[in-house]
Amino acid sequence: MNTAIEEQLRDQIKTHRDRVDYLEIRLQQSETTSISFRGSQLDSVNRSFSLAGGVRACHKGGWSFVTFNGLSELDTRITEAISQAYLVGQETTQLAEIEPIEDQVSVKLGRDPRGISLQEKRQLIENYNKLLLDFDSRIQTTAVSYSDRFSITYFVNSQGSCITQERLDVTGRFGAIATNNGTVRQGFESINSRSDYNALIGIEDQVKSAAERAIRQLEAQSVKGGQYTVVLDPYLAGVFIHEAFGHLSEADFVYENPRMQELLQLGKPMAIEQLNVIDDATIPDLPGSILYDDEGVRAQRKYLIQNGVLTQRLHNRETAGKLKESPTGNARALNATYPPIVRMTNTAIEAGDRSFEEMIADIDEGVYAVRMLGGQTNGEMFTFAAAEGYMIRNGQLAEPVSDVTLTGNVFQTLKDIEAIGNDLSYSNGGCGKSGQMPLPVSVGGPHVRMKDVVVGGR
Repeated sequence: MNTAIEEQLRDQIKTHRDRVDYLEIRLQQSETTSISFRGSQLDSVNRSFSLAGGVRACHKGGWSFVTFNGLSELDTRITEAISQAYLVGQETTQLAEIEPIEDQVSVKLGRDPRGISLQEKRQLIENYNKLLLDFDSRIQTTAVSYSDRFSITYFVNSQGSCITQERLDVTGRFGAIATNNGTVRQGFESINSRSDYNALIGIEDQVKSAAERAIRQLEAQSVKGGQYTVVLDPYLAGVFIHEAFGHLSEADFVYENPRMQELLQLGKPMAIEQLNVIDDATIPDLPGSILYDDEGVRAQRKYLIQNGVLTQRLHNRETAGKLKESPTGNARALNATYPPIVRMTNTAIEAGDRSFEEMIADIDEGVYAVRMLGGQTNGEMFTFAAAEGYMIRNGQLAEPVSDVTLTGNVFQTLKDIEAIGNDLSYSNGGCGKSGQMPLPVSVGGPHVRMKDVVVGGR
């Protein structure tokens, strides 16, 4: 970490802070490597270094954001940001109060990928790619990639905060596409570490699981459409709560939407008493974990739903100020050249008390939906396509089925949750919002049982 950079940013803030209601600078140094294979072909190898950042100014409720590519132009860019804020500001700046923070956050490194040769990284990912290609003759192609990124982000604002944070992400993504008689299926696996290159060593079984899922689905028949009792696996339960409910909990979606304010009144019962939904940035070594958000607010563990009741929503400082609630540490940006907006971190359904066997024991005919292939949400409505599916018959898993799509209204679906499993796990992912994608997040959950879910087949 560079104290000279910190002092330069402090000096710039001191020079200009009295001209606006609020001013901040974020500067990011980053070092990135990426390698990808498409089938048997090496698709790309990239190595990059960058120094860039952004200035955000607020005057009379009007925000502006200006990026810069070097410290030499910073004074000019601050002046531009202030001028633009003056052009749009017509109201009152409302920011929730926080205590100024001065801190330096270091990564606790295992094996540092910056000390490993590009050749060694390529060989590792090429071996995993070959493992998928050789798994079965019906594997037609693959999409396999490796990336590591080490960054240092400097944050200084006009209210006295000065925070420097290191971050490392090491990620392997493994996709396999299988074909047979015109049927095409795919499987996917992803591994992430926030501290250690060695997390990608010796993961052959996890890599092969992507091919196994693709091959299994080749044998599956399309599910018959209808209403079923559905059990979601932990991965799909996590994706469901992130996509269908988590985004509705982001306060920038709520505070200018009267209908959503009515539907999402704090204190409102949402589901059975056993349902607890959290957004927790404090869990170690997950993609969404942070110590401070991009406005310098300390990260927190929040209950969005507690004992079935809506208890909290996710905020940046402005939405917290406008709704007269406390900031939650959820202002996040893809990198320092984007403005921070309200985003999730690690969002999950907490574990319940039911085993998987207990959850399916009394289901005469239902569907077990595994992982997610794709999906979309539109306000309170959602549609998800499961990557795998199995019929549940007479309390037992039965034949595999394909083309499992789940559709519904999130508020009704939350009410239709009947049981929550005792087997919580987290999966890493990338979230998209307002052109900022993929922001590192984690989704989590146990098995979850829901009644009367509309399931569509082919």
